Parts: sequence; structure tokens; C-alpha cells
Amino acid sequence: MKYLNSMFSAAMLCLICAPTFATDLMESWHAAQSHDPEFAAAQANFESMMTHREQSRGIWLPSVGLTVGAGIGSAASETTGAQFSAPGFNQSTGVSFDTSIRRGEMTQYALVARQPLLNRTLLTQSRQLALSADMAETEWRAARQQLALRVAERYFDVLIASETLRQLLQQQTAIEFTLSETRDRFKFGSIPITDTYEASARAETVRAQIMAAEMDLQIKQSMFADLTGISGERLLPLNRPTDWPTVNLPSLDACIRDALLNNPELLVQAKKLAIAEDEAEKHRALNSPSLDVIAQVGHERLHGNGDYGGAENSASNRMIGIQLTIPLYTGGIRSAKYSEAVHLIDKAKFDSELLKQKIVTQVRTNWLGVTVGESRLMALSQAHKASLARLEATRLGHSVGDRTTLDLLNAENDVTNSALALLQENIHVHLNKLKLAQLVGSLDETVLSDTNALLVSEKN
Repeated sequence: MKYLNSMFSAAMLCLICAPTFATDLMESWHAAQSHDPEFAAAQANFESMMTHREQSRGIWLPSVGLTVGAGIGSAASETTGAQFSAPGFNQSTGVSFDTSIRRGEMTQYALVARQPLLNRTLLTQSRQLALSADMAETEWRAARQQLALRVAERYFDVLIASETLRQLLQQQTAIEFTLSETRDRFKFGSIPITDTYEASARAETVRAQIMAAEMDLQIKQSMFADLTGISGERLLPLNRPTDWPTVNLPSLDACIRDALLNNPELLVQAKKLAIAEDEAEKHRALNSPSLDVIAQVGHERLHGNGDYGGAENSASNRMIGIQLTIPLYTGGIRSAKYSEAVHLIDKAKFDSELLKQKIVTQVRTNWLGVTVGESRLMALSQAHKASLARLEATRLGHSVGDRTTLDLLNAENDVTNSALALLQENIHVHLNKLKLAQLVGSLDETVLSDTNALLVSEKN
């Protein structure tokens, strides 16, 4: 049974290490752009908000409306004390005119054209629409950068999970060999029974760790597939360089300055503040009057029978001119909306300050993650080399009886842990670099391609 376990572990190890990978980071990024629902929603929102530019221009263009109506109507009029004169008739005074139509047929139409000349409310609405389009464009660029970061995070999550499983399977193979060896040596009386117990306990511990690692790998692969539509089983592995190149970064102050100027979240917040200020401007009392050019053509006709027989009333009108509208009283709603808008301006300002503090903290954290990470990488690399050398020496010492089985098991475990720590720190350094680029608004395909070339080996 022990030999079957060893063969199974070796087979799994070969399967993980087999050169069947086909997808790199850039291909994952391109696939995610057409598969991720969150990015698709951001794309749809961007396209819908781009219509606000046309709406912003359309507010100031002439508007034409046609009103047509038909129905049943009644009318009655009485005129007394009128003066009447007509060719061939004597002038008469005290004349009365009475008309009556009951349930007659009524038709009417009106064609009205309006061209705004001066309207501060429309002006602020136009600016708000343009600002909302600008904000949507910034949000879409931010969504692209956020997607690139999520793709990198999930890609490397799969690689870490895969490498964890590979290291554990490798350790299991070594432990199974050690367990077999200790049992044979115990039979000959060269080591105590406790050595076999220690090896057996470590073998069961690693077996449990492998089951957890397999489950974690499946989850990470599923999350990667959900984002990209690509199977997480076919990712290119990381290179394992023997030395770690220095990652050149601008100074911390320069990164903070760039983030405060170009961070997408801060740019969106600035647009929100400008929109809030325009909203307050829209409800100012001094901005309420409006001036429009009005052109109107209308006609109304009512005919039918009444108290005096058949009758018909008709009226036509034509007008072109300037119309001034001044709201005199709005029930307090305008002043209430202005007060609300002023408070929202204050909120937007405080939100901006809070966001700036958050962005500065994130920039500092990721900048230190890259710069300090370089030193950690070199230290972890040396630690891994030392753990490999220690393992070889412990194996030799164990074979001649100078080292215990527990020493050998601990040395094998340290090699696994140091290899994983080295890989994780390598990934963390470059993820911090990508996060820093996203914070300063410069995470694009060029930056992602640089990371891809640095971390991903050539395709087989």
C-alpha cells in the first residue's frame, strides 16, 4: 500500500508539473474583458452615459411640439349692452348677442416652437450632463484597471494553490520513502519505534494538507474560470529565477503626488463635487428667471346645435415673440432644494478628504510592499537555498545515524515552507506593483505585459 501511495503521489506531481499549460496573463486579461459580468455592466453603463453629451447639447436646441385634440364640448355666451353697426344698417345700441352649443364636436391643434435664450437652470443641467459623461468615462477606465488587477490576483491565486499542492505531493513522496525506510530499520533494531510513529504521523498530516490543497486549488480554478471563461487548469507557471531584479519605482512622495492627481476614484469624486455645486447653482433664486423665443400657431373649432339652432365657434392664433418667466413663489421648495444641495456639497468635500487619506495610505502600503519586498525576496531566496542544503545534510546524517527521523521530517517540511514563502513573496511584490500602478491611474496593457513577461515562462 505504501508503494501505491508513493506511485500515486509521484503521478500527481508529474501531472502538475507537466508542460500542458497554454494560457498566460495577457490572454487571461483579454478573455476577461468579454466574459466578466461586472466589467460588462460597467461597459453598458459607460455606453449609456455617453448619451449625456448629446443630451447636454440638445438642451439648447429648439424644441417643437404639436398638440392635437378632438372631443365633445359645450359652450354658451351672453353679451348685453353691445353696440352694433354694419353697412346698410343703422347703428344700434343696447344690443344683445347670445350663442349656445350643447354637446358639439370640438377639434383643436397647437404648434409651438421654443428656443431658450437665457436659462440658468438649463445651463447647470447641461453642465451636469457633460460632467456625468466625463465621470462615466473615468469610471470605465477605472473598471478596466480594476479588472486587470482582479485577473492578475486570480491568476496568481491559482499558481500559488497549484504550487502548494505540488510541494505537498513532493513532500509526501519523500515522507513515504522515509516511512518505509524507518520501518525497515526498526525491524533490524537500528532505530526506536518512535521514529516510525513520527514518520507515520507526519505522513497523515501531509495527506490531510494535500486534501485541503486540492480543494483550495479547485476553488481558485473555479474563480478564475468565472472571471475569464478559461479553465484554470491550463495556466503557464512562474519562472523561478536565481536572482531577483530590482524593481525601479519613483519615490514615495512622487507616487503620492501622482495618485492625488490621477487616481480614478479621486477623479470621479471631483466630478461628483462639481455636479453637487451645479445642483446648488440651479436652485439659487437669482438664477430662476428664463427667457425664450416662442413661436406658436393654433386653431380651435366647436360646432353643433344649441338653444338658438345650429352654431359654430372657431378661433385661430399666430404668435412669435419673447417670453420671460419669473417664478414668484414655489411653496418653499426651491429654497429647500438649495439648502439640500449646499449640504450635499459639504458631504462631497468631506468624502473627498476621506478618500484622499485612504488613497495615500494604500499608496504607502503598496510602495513599501514593493521596496521592502525586494529585500525579503533576496532573504527568502537565501533561506530556501540554505534549507535545501540542510535537507541534504540531514539526509546524509540520518542515513549514518547522526540525525533523527524527526530532524529529517522537519528539514523536508522547512524546504516546502521556504519554497512556498519565496513564491508567495515574489507574487506579492509584483501584485503590489500592479496595485500601485492602479492607484496612480497608470495600470494599462503595457504594465500588465511587463508583469506577464517578468513572471510567466515561455509557452511550450
